[in-house]
Amino acid sequence: MPNMLVLTGAGISAESGISTFRDHHGLWERHRFEDLATPEAFRRDPVLVHRFYNVRRAQLKTVAPNAAHLALAALERAWQSQGEFLLVTQNVDDLHERAGSTRLLHMHGEIRKLRCAACGDVVYHAEDAGPALACACCNAVGRMRPNIVWFGEMPFGMDEIYEAAAQADVFVAIGTSGMVYPAAGLADAVRQNGRRCETIEINPKPTGNPAFRTVIAETAVSGVPKLLGMVLPGAA
Repeated sequence: MPNMLVLTGAGISAESGISTFRDHHGLWERHRFEDLATPEAFRRDPVLVHRFYNVRRAQLKTVAPNAAHLALAALERAWQSQGEFLLVTQNVDDLHERAGSTRLLHMHGEIRKLRCAACGDVVYHAEDAGPALACACCNAVGRMRPNIVWFGEMPFGMDEIYEAAAQADVFVAIGTSGMVYPAAGLADAVRQNGRRCETIEINPKPTGNPAFRTVIAETAVSGVPKLLGMVLPGAA
């Protein structure tokens, strides 16, 4: 039975109106990522770091899943009768979940979750956060950080991701530049798994990576529904 691994990047969320780091009305233009997205930054200025993620968390209340998110959820449901399915996203928003995806792994973390740096407890948190928060598990104050993979930290779920790559018969990359490792190495990993994996890229600006056998040079919203027509018998 065929197994499918799907990787999504910023391109799919951008079509729902998710702003990038530089798009928040200039508020963060004077800051580097190192000022906001490292463990050192959090220790140095937790108020600033929490403010940055509060802005991003609030934005999720203004956006909704788009046609690409919905199509991937439909693909997961249809694929269950054929083989294993895993959706890996580099995005920290919850649009895939809201669209109905369940076999999902956030390799860079989730904006609507906090993690205690003292005990490791992870909790859902959709509102503003700050250094005064206490951990409900260990009662530590000031240790609740965004459950985000920061620079210098290991992405989540890499063992599961590379196991899926080793077993994949179909690999699809959607809306990702293919430049950031370790996600950038997945196309090569699946081509080397000995299973003659079909590799498909959906990107309005294709990466040119020769590991992809098929390229759909379109946005996620227009390209993912076409993907369903390619991989699902009888799909429109």
